[in-house]
Amino acid sequence: MNPKTLSGLTVLITRPSNQIDSMQRAIESAGAEVLSLPLIEIKALDNERATQDLKDKILQLDSYQALIFVSNNAVSYGGEVINNYWPQFPIGVDVIAIGPTTAKAARERFDCDVIQPSSGMTSEDILRLSELHDVSRKKIGIVRGQGGRELLADTLRERGAIVDYFEAYIRAPIDYERVAFCQKLQSAGVNVLTVSSGESLDRLTDLLADNREMMQQLSLIVPSQRVGEQAAGAGYEQVHNAGGADLLSFVSALDELSINQE
Repeated sequence: MNPKTLSGLTVLITRPSNQIDSMQRAIESAGAEVLSLPLIEIKALDNERATQDLKDKILQLDSYQALIFVSNNAVSYGGEVINNYWPQFPIGVDVIAIGPTTAKAARERFDCDVIQPSSGMTSEDILRLSELHDVSRKKIGIVRGQGGRELLADTLRERGAIVDYFEAYIRAPIDYERVAFCQKLQSAGVNVLTVSSGESLDRLTDLLADNREMMQQLSLIVPSQRVGEQAAGAGYEQVHNAGGADLLSFVSALDELSINQE
C-alpha cells in the first residue's frame, strides 16, 4: 500500500482500547489522521457466580464436541481460563473460530488445528461450515462475552445440538458527554466513522443523537451487511461494508473509500 493512500482522511476509531493500537498504527502509516475514542471497554468477569459458572463448564470441556470462539477477546479471556485447567487442549473437541485473526489467536493459544469459514466473519458464515450441519445431540460451547446475538446458539439448537455459553468477559459502555464527544469529532476534522459491532454502532448513534446532520454526512465503515442495514435504519446515509471486523478489512475499506473520493 502506498504510504499516502489514505491522505485526506481523518478516521474515528471506536474499538475497545485493547484493540486500538494496531489499527491506529496501520491507518496512520497509510497517511490518514486518527481520533481514537473507544465506546466499549472489555473487562474480566467481576462476578463470583459468573466466574464459577465459566470454571465449571471448562472443567467439563472434554465432554463437548466443539468449542466456538466468536472473537479475539473470547480467545484471550476464555483461553486464559482454559489453559489454567487444560494445559493440553482436550482431544476430540473441534475448535472453531469466527475469522482468520481469531483463528490465528486460537491456534497460538491452544497449539491445535482450528476450523474457520473459507470466507466471511459472521455467525451466518460459521453456520455454513459443514462441521456444524449434522450436530444432533452434540454438545457445543460458544465462548463469548456476557450478552450478544443469539442467532448462532438458536440455530445450532434448532439443528439438534446441546449448546452452552462460556461467557468469559464483560463489555461495558464508556461514558462520554454527548456535546463534548461531538466537539472532539469536529475539532479533529473527522470525516470517516468506524464501528466494529452492532453494539458499538448503537453507542455511537446515541452519542450523535443531537447532531443527526453530522451522522448523515460522514462516511461510516461497518464490519458486515447486518450492521450496515442497522446503520441505514438508524439514519446513516454513507455506509460502507468492510466485509469483516479485522484490521485488514477495515484498512482495505478505507483505501477503497479514499479512491472513490478522489
